[in-house]
Amino acid sequence: MQRERIAKQRLAANRVPFAASPIRLWCFVFFLCRLVGASALAIDLALPTDNHALFDGHPEDFYQFVDRDFHGEKTTPWEGGQYGFVRDPHETAAGLIYSHFHEGIDIKPLKRNERGMPLDEVRACADGRVVHASESARASNYGRYVVIEHAWDGCRYYSLYAHLNAISTTVGAHVRKGEKIGALGFTGVGIDQRRAHVHFELNLMLSEGFEAWHRKFFPAETNRHGLFNGLNLAGLDVARLLVAARKNPALTIPEFLSHEEAAYKVLLPRAAHFDLPKLYPWMLAEKNADAASWEVTFTRSGLPFKIAPGRAAVTEPVLSWVKPSPVSYALLTRGVVTGSGSHYSLSINGARWMQLLLAPE
Repeated sequence: MQRERIAKQRLAANRVPFAASPIRLWCFVFFLCRLVGASALAIDLALPTDNHALFDGHPEDFYQFVDRDFHGEKTTPWEGGQYGFVRDPHETAAGLIYSHFHEGIDIKPLKRNERGMPLDEVRACADGRVVHASESARASNYGRYVVIEHAWDGCRYYSLYAHLNAISTTVGAHVRKGEKIGALGFTGVGIDQRRAHVHFELNLMLSEGFEAWHRKFFPAETNRHGLFNGLNLAGLDVARLLVAARKNPALTIPEFLSHEEAAYKVLLPRAAHFDLPKLYPWMLAEKNADAASWEVTFTRSGLPFKIAPGRAAVTEPVLSWVKPSPVSYALLTRGVVTGSGSHYSLSINGARWMQLLLAPE
């Protein structure tokens, strides 16, 4: 398959002239990245439609609203179209919080015809290669969607464009920034014509062993999207990244993510399969071929952004730290962490999700 050929090519390109263990290989890559760090490439990123109100100080004209019914009061806040924990409000002892995480941004259309149908083109946010195009409007919550792979500074990132009315590109196509890939629409779950938008994400890939993990934990479900299933893609705050890159054209993704706030840390056992440091060697805080385990730092949303050697040997994923809060950690971490205050642990679903990071290809 195409992704298998890509994996083999990547392994061949990274081959070192000695029999290296996975740990030593990660450290070797880490060392090379430190050597070339001064020449890290800045991203070249653009919005995927003509709606640029994000940059004009009018977010209400940029983000598509959501329908909200809270305590019987129905509203349509545009804030629900932002990235982050912006949906499903809950009243807690610490105040009002939102527990539902929105992985991307919902960009509203600028143009509609006389019947209210959106007319906006959706374009590639940067140069890249189309790796997935789901033509079926019912195959996932994304509706019709496209994924493009981008290579920045030797690492692969994935932009995703969802709820399309039509797709005008094909898997394997090399696209340029600004090239049309589809039409804005309202396919997928919970979208209607009045809320037509393109859902736009920029993601890290969590594991090249996703399909093995999916078969193990969801044997009754068919994975129609391969490695580009939304469960295997962790979104970063693309709107904030776009705004920051306009202010600092030299900005890189590792630099941008270095300022993320840590929400929890998880110790992972040393394993033959651990793709994060191979896919994103900049995450490694330091090289240590003899580490007893690996401690991965996550944001609230579950985005990993730092890997450090762990001192304690573990045989399964173990929660090692969480940012203290009186609020249920389940509400703050998409259910990955359970408990509150000084009592916490990985939930059953959280432990299962951590296994994805160690899944074999």
